[in-house]
Amino acid sequence: MRRCLRPALLAGALLLGAWGGPTGPASAATPATPASAAGYAISAGSPVAPADAWTPPLSTRGRYVVDASGDRFKLKSANWQGAQGSWNGSGDINDPANHHDGEKADQMPLGLDRAPVGVILAGFHELGINSIRLPFSNEMLHDQRPVSDASVAANPHLRGKTPLQVFDAVVAATTADGFAVILNNHTNTSRFCCGLDGNERWNTSQSTAQWESDWIGLARRYKDNKRVVGADLYNEVRRTVTDDANWNWGNEHDWWTASQRLGDRLLTEANPDLLVIVEGINWQGVPLDGFAHGRPTLEPARTLSHTLVASDKLVYSAHFYGYTGPNHTGATGLGETHDPRYQDLSRQDLFATLDRQASFVTGESGRHFTAPVWISEFGIGSDETNPQARAWFGNFVDYLIDRDADFAYWPLVGWTGHGTWSILNFDAQGRRSGILDDADWRAAHWSRLAAAPHQSGPVAASDTWDMLNLDHADAVQSLRVRARGDWDPGARKAVCPDGQRLIGLSHRDGRGLCTDAAARGPVAPDVRDGVVRDERYVQGDWAGGYTKYQCGPGQFMTGYSVRGQEVSAVLCSDAGRTLGTSGRTVWFDRGDDRPAGAPGGEFAVGNYKGQCGTGEYAAGVAFTGAWAKGKTPDALLCRTL
Repeated sequence: MRRCLRPALLAGALLLGAWGGPTGPASAATPATPASAAGYAISAGSPVAPADAWTPPLSTRGRYVVDASGDRFKLKSANWQGAQGSWNGSGDINDPANHHDGEKADQMPLGLDRAPVGVILAGFHELGINSIRLPFSNEMLHDQRPVSDASVAANPHLRGKTPLQVFDAVVAATTADGFAVILNNHTNTSRFCCGLDGNERWNTSQSTAQWESDWIGLARRYKDNKRVVGADLYNEVRRTVTDDANWNWGNEHDWWTASQRLGDRLLTEANPDLLVIVEGINWQGVPLDGFAHGRPTLEPARTLSHTLVASDKLVYSAHFYGYTGPNHTGATGLGETHDPRYQDLSRQDLFATLDRQASFVTGESGRHFTAPVWISEFGIGSDETNPQARAWFGNFVDYLIDRDADFAYWPLVGWTGHGTWSILNFDAQGRRSGILDDADWRAAHWSRLAAAPHQSGPVAASDTWDMLNLDHADAVQSLRVRARGDWDPGARKAVCPDGQRLIGLSHRDGRGLCTDAAARGPVAPDVRDGVVRDERYVQGDWAGGYTKYQCGPGQFMTGYSVRGQEVSAVLCSDAGRTLGTSGRTVWFDRGDDRPAGAPGGEFAVGNYKGQCGTGEYAAGVAFTGAWAKGKTPDALLCRTL
């Protein structure tokens, strides 16, 4: 959100039944029949694609989101805010003056008191967007009180419904009109974020278990509506008064672990069609000069990215506003430091900073972190007069166009005479104003962004690289292997996603690298997975004096297990193709041994790594219990595919 240190959180442990089911014809439990969007056009004159021009579900190929036909689906989005809450946190909650910009949302997407849903959606079509980020709070999910008649005055069919049932109706109408909907857990309490408000982390005001339970219930609720395409897990994770969120410390503030676990649960227990959207960390440290502080965003993913059980479902996300900065909270007064804001940077420095903080994920192909990046919030006010801020917005739009970035403007809807950041405003009589109708200085920038040329049509399949992390827990990312149960009780286990093979290992700490490069496609139709704990398949002494675990004929390594730092077993799977038998030994006990260019990227920072070539497969691992060796992985047997 604007003008704040933005957060988001999830709350409530109750499942779908406790929320109350959707009712009436607007129920999201029944798939809506998409209505045509033909006839609408954005202000730049480009036609809007009809509702059936894309086929759900969505997935990813390299840096692009694609539809079920394999065509690029660029997320040209905006945020329809309100259901996450608008109360500022003090004063009478029923007084609009105590709500952000005086816009009392009543835990519903804003504007339902002023204009019919169909009229609001018509404006969205005119903007040229194809998708909606729909924020919600966990408090809203569990609120059983019916909304007031006044709050849905322009939509009387919503009278008597709970906020969640209104949310159901909005989801159904929006998807029926052809839009993709991405659910965004924005806050846990229905309070306008940001700063220190109890919504800093996914578990600041609730347990992680409650957060996961709410998401599982919501994903199941909309499972049959295929145009509900994504789950944006939590908004702008940030620091509380005393604690930072972190990336892989293994404690209750560990955002990497929490988002990895929930992403896998959503895909295995709730809805395998969803995109799983993970925002970077929005703030760490104390915002005072002389203290370490900053906005990590997606930079930690360079050395530790997510590997989901479906590796084509991950999307990363980041937010940028001109008044914030890479080391600036965006505050004025308390919490303000002397670090530059994004709007203080030169155009060249701005582009370089955005690349470093987020767009490297899409810009560098063939890495374990390569994925689409959705800039799911950016914006500025129509009343902005600061030349630096205006220049930033123009430069930022240039950046989005130049990088062919997926984007979502914040926010979509406002009330005439109140907030100036929204791009569609409605007065008390339902008359619309805003970026499409008035002399709004942002209009030219928006028009060129919405109509900008971009990669479209079929997206070719690309090599996939994924990393495995055993720092704190198992990393069994194969659905097939998960179904077979615990294949090495008591050990920490790592397995590549289905269709990939193991190609790299670290000397310590249990990191691994997987790929489908040069051998794309599934493994054998009737895959056999074998656990190897001895030398029964060893042919030739390819690591003299070392213990060797080697896969059998026609198999390659897809997983491994460790006890502490010691090799415990390797998992071998049928390849489904004829494998070469010529090979070489790759030693990595005293230094890195990786192909030129290190394809796949840094997967075990601070540790020695061994990696087979892109045209090879790992057929075995060697280790020794000799003094000071500790049975850690020392060598790989790499054979030609």
